[in-house]
Amino acid sequence: MMQPGLGDIRRVFARQSGKPAGLFSNNAAGACPTCKGRGVVRTDLAFLDTVESVCEVCGGSSYNAEARAVRVKGYPIDQVMRMRAPDVRRLFDGNPEIRETMARMEQVGLGYLQIGQRLSTLSGGERQRLKLAKELGLSGQIYVFDEPTSGLPTQDIERLIQLLGTLVEQGITLIIVEHNLDMIAAADHVIEMGPGAGKYGGHIIYQGGPAGLQTEPKSVIGPFLCAYLKSQPSHSVCLA
Repeated sequence: MMQPGLGDIRRVFARQSGKPAGLFSNNAAGACPTCKGRGVVRTDLAFLDTVESVCEVCGGSSYNAEARAVRVKGYPIDQVMRMRAPDVRRLFDGNPEIRETMARMEQVGLGYLQIGQRLSTLSGGERQRLKLAKELGLSGQIYVFDEPTSGLPTQDIERLIQLLGTLVEQGITLIIVEHNLDMIAAADHVIEMGPGAGKYGGHIIYQGGPAGLQTEPKSVIGPFLCAYLKSQPSHSVCLA
């Protein structure tokens, strides 16, 4: 899965230089021949742990010399890929595709990532939000999220809930596996499985709106949701 906007940026470099867009990808023709586009060189020390060192040929940029020689607005491709979404959005303000894509990355709380950061370095939650950024604006689809709030601070969870609401308004159906009480309180329909975990579960304990979950006697989540809502003045009053 390519990070959103990278293809558009590579095409800008290609038009400016008259060279193929693949030259500006460190997974294709633009890769440093020494480190193979990784930016680091791995040395196998037999029975010892493998040692990684910054590639001396590309300086850790992961791009070859030909790719780094092309500049757009004064920046080579490797420097652009180390930028974060707000800076890229400002740099390419005249390009609506890039500008809007970077704005979506900021919307889902990924403005702190370097846009060229390898997907293997992202957490599961970051990958889910990256996918969400790519899908904003599309409609008529179904998406399944597995604990998208994992590792997020409170302010980012609130932002994520607002964005998920935007997708629902666009006609997208969202199925979310989640334990976060803010997310549960914001859901249109809740299904609680139980009564226990693993082989002790597998039965529907409750299904319906989050309000009814608070008064369901068999619910494990209900009392926690009720106590949580009591502590949150911004939420509706606990019904239990």
